[in-house]
Amino acid sequence: MPLEPLSQKDIEDRLAELPGWSVDDDRLTRSYRLGTHFAAAALVVHIAQVQDELDHHSDLTLGYNTVSLSVNTHSVGGAVTEKDFELAQKVEALAPGHGAR
Repeated sequence: MPLEPLSQKDIEDRLAELPGWSVDDDRLTRSYRLGTHFAAAALVVHIAQVQDELDHHSDLTLGYNTVSLSVNTHSVGGAVTEKDFELAQKVEALAPGHGAR
């Protein structure tokens, strides 16, 4: 089944299950704060591994002790899809193990 953009209601329903995530300019976004730069870098590496497994990649920004993600699906014109939420859920599950908040 081909990917399709999610409706505004579908996006809102899925965001309710992902505290801290939002949609800005048709991109699903989240920022995390970590205890150290090394912890933030380790989270980026772990996210990169998950993205490769899903074959779906976000824009990742590494700060001193922060990590920010921004993702949408290019193959449907840059809209938010189920695939973006799948990535967000996987990141949300692994982030606490790195001390992210």
